[in-house]
Amino acid sequence: MYKTIENQAELAVEKIVNRIIASGKMSRKDHLLLTSSALANGEISDESRRQINRVFDYLQTSRLKLVDW
Repeated sequence: MYKTIENQAELAVEKIVNRIIASGKMSRKDHLLLTSSALANGEISDESRRQINRVFDYLQTSRLKLVDW
């Protein structure tokens, strides 16, 4: 059961990250959704960490804008 919850959290994080990257924008709401999904089971998995690092990479290279901050 623990694996299922972890997999669901990873899929949610991946879906949110893909949507953020596709739009080129990240809002406070996106940030809240991303962090709450990533921490759903109390810790961040390696896969979720990789997905979040994708967002950081896009921010650092100015391929992603922060909106509504």
